[in-house]
Amino acid sequence: MIPINSVGADDKKDRAPACEQCKNSDGLNFDFEFAYQPIVNVATRVVFAHEALVRGPNGESAYSVLAQVNDENRYAFDQACRVKAVKTAAELGMQELLSINFLPNAVYQPEACIRTTLEAARKYNFPTENIIFEVTEGEKVLDRQHLVNIFSAYRRMGFRTAIDDFGAGYAGLNLLAEYQPHIIKIDMDLVRDIDHIQAKQAIMEGVVLICKKLGVEVLAEGIETKAERDFLLSAGINLMQGYLFCKPAFKALGKIDEDAWI
Repeated sequence: MIPINSVGADDKKDRAPACEQCKNSDGLNFDFEFAYQPIVNVATRVVFAHEALVRGPNGESAYSVLAQVNDENRYAFDQACRVKAVKTAAELGMQELLSINFLPNAVYQPEACIRTTLEAARKYNFPTENIIFEVTEGEKVLDRQHLVNIFSAYRRMGFRTAIDDFGAGYAGLNLLAEYQPHIIKIDMDLVRDIDHIQAKQAIMEGVVLICKKLGVEVLAEGIETKAERDFLLSAGINLMQGYLFCKPAFKALGKIDEDAWI
């Protein structure tokens, strides 16, 4: 981990109030939980990771929680999400990788704002090398360079990184040219019906080729049919996520239906 004292004095002064706010997760006036959805390696038929997906305290939608996030509580919410995702994963006995969505606009100084995550990993005995930080598609990225700086810092600290919904919004080729994460997740709109739409097939094959040259692993999300699965596997994509394999499991680790492999 990069020492906090490596940050410039002016930087520390400007960002100190935000970082103090990051530490105070008790300021939230709403509760939330997580559902975990498996990410599978179809080639080896094993669970590769679980993505932590925010839910209401009784399993309500992510929107019911995210609608309560604003400029006043964004920092506290982002930090509380990291801690609870790690804590719950450890309590559930997760042995695979854990993918945590984060809010880039809630991170003022990566080395400082990561402290609570490191503390939670130590407290709950969850290996930091098993954590993937995935940028959430739900928040507009106001400063792409800031996002690149966060990703680069997390990589230096030993975390894995992922870009979600590649091909949608900010998450396109320009971002990939600036930063190469460990994983890109293909937007489900591109995945849907890819087995019989030639234009989508051509785009996917191009993305796979680019990522292979850059050393980036491709993960296809939103898989709903075996035909989609089979085309993606033939295109060289092994990592997949979607209802075909398992729906998000509320406060639990999802189990893969054996029929999903056949």
